[in-house]
Amino acid sequence: MAIRYSSLHRPQKLPITVIITTKNEEHNIARCLKSLSDFEHIIVVDSNSDDQTQQIAHHHSATVIPFEWNGQYPKKRQYCLDHFAQHIHHDWVFFIDADEVMTPKLVSALRTIGQSEQAANIAGYFIRGQYIWKNKPLNFGLKNNKIALFNRHEMAFPAVNDLPASAFMGEIEGHYQPVLKEPFTTRRIGKLRPPLWHYACENINKWRERHQRYAAWEDYMDKHQAWPQEDNRMRARLKNLFKSMPAPIKAITAFTHCYILCLGFLDGIAGLQFAWLRGSYYWR
Repeated sequence: MAIRYSSLHRPQKLPITVIITTKNEEHNIARCLKSLSDFEHIIVVDSNSDDQTQQIAHHHSATVIPFEWNGQYPKKRQYCLDHFAQHIHHDWVFFIDADEVMTPKLVSALRTIGQSEQAANIAGYFIRGQYIWKNKPLNFGLKNNKIALFNRHEMAFPAVNDLPASAFMGEIEGHYQPVLKEPFTTRRIGKLRPPLWHYACENINKWRERHQRYAAWEDYMDKHQAWPQEDNRMRARLKNLFKSMPAPIKAITAFTHCYILCLGFLDGIAGLQFAWLRGSYYWR
């Protein structure tokens, strides 16, 4: 199923519901919301923020829904799809984080796929995240990819065995992708090249604290073999090889991949600093 537009008149707004899951994001949420003016519908699902997150979201005309996790599955993103369906106006949803920003080139790509018959058998799209370092995009180095845009009737976030590790990842789904639902397992996953800007590194101390929790969660997932099954055999083998490495070798490999193989050195000192952060993530 493709994102359908009229062949005669291009709508002013993209017929996609954007969902932003938040908790105390007053420093990020306005920038994110300002970048979403091309979308018909925006929902902010907020976990009892004690700052101005909800007020800012209301000011930008987003639908604000309060959320409190019950400690069980589904976690927050899938809970939105299961329990807030009456608030979701479209089949296609776009999950964006408060520290991410929609780019004009990505909006243009979304309009293009809406008119493409080649998108008819696609259930979701990988979106590339481009890191912003000191207010400038890193053009090289690591790019994170996630299935952020998908048809909510055809894909869902799996329930993995990570509830005992909720102290690390908490209410939100971890670093795994939504999967195809029955009977849509023959659908394809597309890729969009234009980036989504990711302001993940504005506060290095917060970045380190956040990634320490991510690292502890990943250690749990590795130890309990709780990761969802990888559909690409080569990618699965490479991931398993990387997971089997001792921590110092992982760190060196991550740095080398980001700085050398992905040409991070072409971003100058910023590329070096970011690659160093990537390597330090695995030095544990």
